[in-house]
Amino acid sequence: MKKLWIWIALLLVLIITTIVIIVHQKQSTNHHVRQTNFVNGQTPTLFLHGYGGSANSETFMVKQAEDRSVTRNVITAFVSKEGNVTLKGHFNQDAVNPIVKLELEDNKQGNLEENAKWFKSVLVKLQGEYKIKQFNFVGHSMGNLTFAQYMRTYGEDASLPQLYKQVNIAGTFNGVLNMNETVNEISVDSNGKPSRMNPPYNQLRVLKDIYKGKDIAVLNIFGDLEDGTHSDGRVSNSSSQSLKYLLGNSPKHYKESKYQGKSAQHSQLHENKEVANELIDFLWKKN
Repeated sequence: MKKLWIWIALLLVLIITTIVIIVHQKQSTNHHVRQTNFVNGQTPTLFLHGYGGSANSETFMVKQAEDRSVTRNVITAFVSKEGNVTLKGHFNQDAVNPIVKLELEDNKQGNLEENAKWFKSVLVKLQGEYKIKQFNFVGHSMGNLTFAQYMRTYGEDASLPQLYKQVNIAGTFNGVLNMNETVNEISVDSNGKPSRMNPPYNQLRVLKDIYKGKDIAVLNIFGDLEDGTHSDGRVSNSSSQSLKYLLGNSPKHYKESKYQGKSAQHSQLHENKEVANELIDFLWKKN
């Protein structure tokens, strides 16, 4: 009887082992199938939060990219109040579609030139560590204005990594509600030209020339609560849509995408699965 139980136990172990192997192989196959839908590049994508935000603001979007098997390579770049950059994590030399989550210690810094310098410092750090030549950008809220200032100041510096694709979410390009704009005060025409230009919008109009001829693709995402404010509750649609006029016909590809309803609220946009999926497809899906 004892031998019989031993044989039964061995048989159960064999069955369980076989099931584990089959499940593992199936998961590996599914991962491979999903991965073939995306490019297998080494261009890093940098995510930048908005005013008062942190790397946590980027967590949902990055997690969606991981869940869709776009990448398994994610690190965080911390920028101190003094502008010093520390990388948490490490990319392998053959890292596929690596992602860098940025976190600014001084996350309420209103000096755009200082913010732009900090963003440049992250790129220089990545360039030194990984020899990167180009990058993608994803920004939320004021992070987009920081990046616009970066491109204005450093966008023509050929010694730096060059922008390939950018995704703007709830961009504050021409103001913020209840700060320098009231509800439904400013409109944009079909070209994205605003009826009034708030600082530093006029200074950013040089972006059209900086982007020209560089084959940069742009996805501009914004939210409308559908409550009559034509805004996401914090940023007007006109402020976000005014990016179109700043860039003109210079990008290789420019697309606007409006989300509607409660899930299109300003801070909910970076927690919105549809938004995450759209930016993932835009950045990495094969044509």
